[in-house]
Amino acid sequence: MYLKTLEISGFKSFAKKTKLEFSSSITTIVGPNGSGKSNVVESIRFVLGEQSIKSLRGKMGSDLIFKGSKSTPKSNRASVSICFDNSSKIFSLAGRGDKEINLDFDEVVITREVYSDGVNRYLINNSEVRLKDILEMLSSVNIGSSGHHIISQGEADRILNASLKERKGMIEDALGLKIYQYRIKESERKFEKTKENIKEVGSLRREIAPHINFLKKQVEKIEKASILKDDLRKLYREYLKKEEDYLNREKEKLSGEKSELNGKLKQLDLILEKEKIEIEVKKHEGPDEKQIELEKVENKIKEFRTFKDELSRKLGRIEGMIELEERRLNSKDENKKENIPLVSVKEIELLVSQVNDYLDEALSKNEIREVFNVIQTIKSLVKKFVPEREKVDNLELEQKRLQGEEVEKMRNNKKEILAEFDKLAEEEGKLFQTASFLRKEIEIKKEKEREDDRMQFEISMRRKELFSEKSVLDIKEENLNRIEFDFNTELHEAAILIGRELLAYKDFVYSEDEENSVRSFQEDRKKKIERIKVRLEDIGIGGGSDIMKEYTEAVERDNFLAKETEDLVKSMESLNEIITDLKQKLEEQFRDGIKKINEQFQIFFSLMFDGGNANLMVVEQKKKIKKDEEVDLENYEEEESGENEIGIDINVSLPKKKVKELSMLSGGERSLTSIALLFSISQVNPPPFLVLDETDAALDESNSRKYGDMLENLSKCSQLIVVTHNRETMSRAHILYGVTLGSDDSSKLLSVKFDEAVAIAK
Repeated sequence: MYLKTLEISGFKSFAKKTKLEFSSSITTIVGPNGSGKSNVVESIRFVLGEQSIKSLRGKMGSDLIFKGSKSTPKSNRASVSICFDNSSKIFSLAGRGDKEINLDFDEVVITREVYSDGVNRYLINNSEVRLKDILEMLSSVNIGSSGHHIISQGEADRILNASLKERKGMIEDALGLKIYQYRIKESERKFEKTKENIKEVGSLRREIAPHINFLKKQVEKIEKASILKDDLRKLYREYLKKEEDYLNREKEKLSGEKSELNGKLKQLDLILEKEKIEIEVKKHEGPDEKQIELEKVENKIKEFRTFKDELSRKLGRIEGMIELEERRLNSKDENKKENIPLVSVKEIELLVSQVNDYLDEALSKNEIREVFNVIQTIKSLVKKFVPEREKVDNLELEQKRLQGEEVEKMRNNKKEILAEFDKLAEEEGKLFQTASFLRKEIEIKKEKEREDDRMQFEISMRRKELFSEKSVLDIKEENLNRIEFDFNTELHEAAILIGRELLAYKDFVYSEDEENSVRSFQEDRKKKIERIKVRLEDIGIGGGSDIMKEYTEAVERDNFLAKETEDLVKSMESLNEIITDLKQKLEEQFRDGIKKINEQFQIFFSLMFDGGNANLMVVEQKKKIKKDEEVDLENYEEEESGENEIGIDINVSLPKKKVKELSMLSGGERSLTSIALLFSISQVNPPPFLVLDETDAALDESNSRKYGDMLENLSKCSQLIVVTHNRETMSRAHILYGVTLGSDDSSKLLSVKFDEAVAIAK
C-alpha cells in the first residue's frame, strides 16, 4: 500500500483544484516562505481527520476555506481527497451496525469537506461515513491524523518535550497500537453500557415485582375459582341439558295442543260461517208466506170484528131506540099531564145516531185533545136539541102515527142484524181456525230458528271456551319463552364463566327416571349454580384468562430479564476478559516495541552523534488529577492520586560529554535526538508514508548529509514527503514540487523531475 495522489480544492491558499502525485519513494516540496507549502502538510492532516483547528492554524472551520482575492472569488467549501493504493486489500473496517463498508477496491479515496458554516463531511470512495470510520480504517494500517508519521516544523522535538504519559501515547500510536486503544475504549464503553443495562434491567425487575406478586395472588384466586368452575361445569352440564330437553318437550307438547285447538277453532269458524251464510240467504228470501197469510187472516178477523162491532152498535142503537120508543109511548100520556115536552122517535134516533157517530169518531182518535173536541161537539149537539124540540111540537101527532111503524121496522132490522151477526160469527170461527193453524206452523218454524240460534249460541260459547283455553296456552307459551330466555341468558353467562367448551353439555346423558323428575330438581340445581356464581364473583375472577395471560407474560418477562441480566453479567465478564486480554497484548506489544525502538534508537543516535548512548525507559508514576476544575485547562494544578500510570522516559548520553538529561541538550542536539528517535520509531513499525515538514531546518551541512542518508534508508520502508529548504535534502528526492504564490494570491504548483531537482540542488 502506498500514497498515490493528494487533491486539494479551496483549502486555505489553494483556491483552484491542485493535484499532487506521489509516484516515487521520496517527494520533496519546496518554495519560499508564505507560498503555502506547509498548507500541503496541513491538508494531509485535515483529510486524515485532524479535529484541532488550532493545529491547522485556524480558529474555526471557515478559516480553512479560501478567503478570496481581488481576482478570485472566495470558496464556499474546502475539499481534500487523498488516494491510497489498495491492490493488496490491506484496509479493513467493521461498518455501522450489521452493514459493512465496502473497501474491496484497488484504490481507497478518503475525502473531507468543510463548509462555511463549519459543517464537515467525510467520504470513503464517495460514500458518506463517520469520522470514527475513517480513524478506525486508518489505524488498521498504522496511520493517524497526527503523530509520528506527520512531523511539522517546530514539532520535531515534541516527543522530547512531551510528558511521560503523552510520550507513551505517541509511541503507542507509532507502533500501531492505537487499534488496541480504540478496542479497549470501545470495550470499556460497552462494559459501562452493559453495567447501565444491568442496572436498568434490575430496576425493571424491581418495578414489575410488586405487579407480579399482585398477579400471583390473583392467579391463586383464579386457581381457587378453577375448582369452583369445575363444579359449576358439572352442574351446568346437567342443568342445561335437562332444561333444554324440558323446553323441547314442553314446546312440542304445547305446539300439539295449539295445533289441536286451532283445528277445533277452525271447525267452529266454518260452522259459524255456514250459519251466517244461511241467515244471509234467509234475509234475501223476503217475508214468510205463512206469516203473510196469517197477517191477512188476522186482518180479515179484525175487519170482521170491526163489522161485528158496527152491527153490535147498530143493534144496540136499534134496541135502544125500540126500548126508548116503547117507553116513550107508555109514558107519553103522563108526560103530557106534567107538561113534559114529548120527543119523537125520529128526533131521538137522529140525535142518538149523531152522538154515536161522534163517539165512534172519538174512539178512533189517539190524542186526548182530539177526543175532547169531539165531546165538545156532542155537548153542543145535545144542548142544541132542546130548543129545537119546540119546533117539532106541531109534528108530534104525525110522529106518534109513524112511531108504531118505525118500531116495527126497527124490530125487523134487528132480526136482520142478528141473522147477519150469526153468519159473521160462523165465518169468524173459520178464520180463527185458519189463524190457529198458521200460528202453529209459524211457531214450528220459529222453534227451528230458535234451535238454530241456540246452536249458534252454543257454538259461540264453545268458541269462547276454546279461546280461553288458547289464552291459557298463550300464557304457557309465554312462560316457556321466559324460561327459554332465562335458559339462553344462563347459557351466555355459562359460556363467559366456563368458556366455549360448555357446549359439550349437549352430550350429557341421564336416565329416563331422571327425565321424569327433571323439574323437581332443576330449581335446586339452579340455586347451587347461583351460589357458586356468587362465590366466583366474591373471588373476583373477571377477565381471569387475561390475568393468567398477563401473569404468564409478566413471569416470562421477569425470567427474560433475569436471563438478560445473566447474559449481561456474562457479557461484562467477557468484556472484562477482552479488556484484560487487550491490555495484556497492548502491554506485551508495547514493551516489545520499546525494545525494538531502543535497538534502532541506539543505531541512529550513534550515527547522528558519532557515538553515545540513547534508550527509552518504561517508568511508573503517580497519576495526576486536577485540583481545581475552575482553573485554566493548560495550567491547572494537579495532585497525585493513589493510582499509578505508565510513562516513557528518555535517557541519552553524548560522546565526550557528561550530558544525561534532555534539558541539558542544545537546540541542534535536541533536533538530532528527536530525529533519531522518530526515525527509530518509523523503522520499527514503518507507516505507509512519512511527512516531514522542515525537520532539517536546524541541521548544519555535515548533519544534513547524515539526515539525507537516513531519508534514503527510511524510504526503503516508508514513502517520504518532505517539505524542506535544505539543498542536501532536495538532492535525495526523485520528484520535487515547487509551490509559489500567484498573482491572484493563491498557491500554484510546479513539478520538477529528479534530474532537474539534482541540478537545482547543486
